[in-house]
Amino acid sequence: MKDYSSQPRKVRGAVRVRSKGANSSALSSTLSRDLKEKHSTNHLGLRKGDTVKIMRGDFKGIEGKVLKTFTRTGRITVEGVTREKLKGGSVPVKIHASKVMLTNLNLDDKVRRKKLEK
Repeated sequence: MKDYSSQPRKVRGAVRVRSKGANSSALSSTLSRDLKEKHSTNHLGLRKGDTVKIMRGDFKGIEGKVLKTFTRTGRITVEGVTREKLKGGSVPVKIHASKVMLTNLNLDDKVRRKKLEK
């Protein structure tokens, strides 16, 4: 029995409404070559304080710290990535987590550090 639908409308709905467990997996990104060799893993979840490099889109090549994560939509905001509003002022641009590469990790969390040491 298959547990997914072939109808696009149902698939879109499943992506929009994620359960709490599925949210964290939506915010994972690839590691840089140095980090892959050091921690022997290809992907890792994004957290506030991590340094990322944008690999796709209009802001390609920009490197900065993760300011905020949006688990529901699978997007993040990066320091220095903003756009101007029509009435003036600037707004941070939300970037999809799959379009960035982790270059430096925030290892303040003991649980995350232990997970990487295994």
